[in-house]
Amino acid sequence: MIDTLTNTWRDILAPQSQQPYFQQLQQFLQQQYNEETVYPKKSDILNALQITDYPDVKVIILGQDPYHGVNQAHGLSFSVQNGQKLPPSLKNMLKELQEDIGCPIPQNGDLTAWAKQGVLLLNTVLTVREKEAHAHKGQGWERFTDAIIESVANRDEPAVFLLWGKPAQSKRTLIERFHKNHTILEAPHPSPLSAYRGFFGSKPYSKTNEALMAMGKQPIEWCISD
Repeated sequence: MIDTLTNTWRDILAPQSQQPYFQQLQQFLQQQYNEETVYPKKSDILNALQITDYPDVKVIILGQDPYHGVNQAHGLSFSVQNGQKLPPSLKNMLKELQEDIGCPIPQNGDLTAWAKQGVLLLNTVLTVREKEAHAHKGQGWERFTDAIIESVANRDEPAVFLLWGKPAQSKRTLIERFHKNHTILEAPHPSPLSAYRGFFGSKPYSKTNEALMAMGKQPIEWCISD
């Protein structure tokens, strides 16, 4: 699977493919894709890495699980394929985006434009069975995505990490152990269950751009066109 990548990530993550946990994960996925309906499609599993190459990562937005409905997930955390209805968490993200920096709320929930600017939209688990949230939790994906997080955290080049909700915030120790000059912005998850507990008003987009400019980097153009 890692050998399908065509950029720097391929060499960085190659050692993972030799690990027993990753070989077990691949066997599990082969069986799941053969016998079940699994999202995203196989060619999109590593989409976040393929679009946002390792040297280009400026921001990481950490999600948990891909969407488990038809034609939603395409390998980018929180993002849905163009033409799909906006899921509740994404809707709240775009609502905060409007409040924070004035971007109109789009009908389109495809966040590929962010990914192309250096926003790594990474889920901690990269596949899911249809209509079964967290169905692939605990199968090895977490170890693989921890390796991705650590590889960015260990760069000399600083980045901004957006950690929304307790599961994402549990990764803070992975980031901080390298003592680099990263910016970590924490807030409650944008889901309807927790958005009103502090996600709304957290201004993640303007704060990210302020941090990037302080690092001497180009800010992200967050507004999404329909």
